[in-house]
Amino acid sequence: MLKSVLIKDYMATNLSTFTPETPISDAIQFLNTHKISGAPVIDEQGSLVGILSEKDCLKVALQSTYYDDWVGGSVSEYMTPDVETVDDTASVVDLAEKFIKSAFKRYPVLNENGDLVGQISRSDVLRALDILW
Repeated sequence: MLKSVLIKDYMATNLSTFTPETPISDAIQFLNTHKISGAPVIDEQGSLVGILSEKDCLKVALQSTYYDDWVGGSVSEYMTPDVETVDDTASVVDLAEKFIKSAFKRYPVLNENGDLVGQISRSDVLRALDILW
C-alpha cells in the first residue's frame, strides 16, 4: 500500500520562486524572512531553470568576505542550474530511498508535461508516512 502513495498527494504546491534576474540580496532576505531554505528559479515562461539554496547563498557571504565588501549580483550567478527533479506520480517510498542516498533536502516536482507543479521535502515525506501509519 505504501508503495502506491504518490508524491503529488503530499508535495507543497504554493511555491515561492525566484527569477534569474532577482537580485541575490533580495533572494537572501526573502529566504531569511520566510524561514525557508531554498526555492526554485523559473524563467519568464515558468520553466524551471535552477534552484537557489542556502548553500548557494553562502557563496555570496564567502565572496563578500574575500573582497571585504558586499558582492551582490543576481540569482542566476549563484543558483544551481542543473536541478534534479522528481515526477509527481512517483512513489513517496521511492522518494524516501532517494533522499537517503542524496544530500538534497527537497526536490522540485514536475508533471508529465515537464511543468513545475510543486516541491517535496524530507519533512513532507515524513508527514506522509506518519499519516499512513
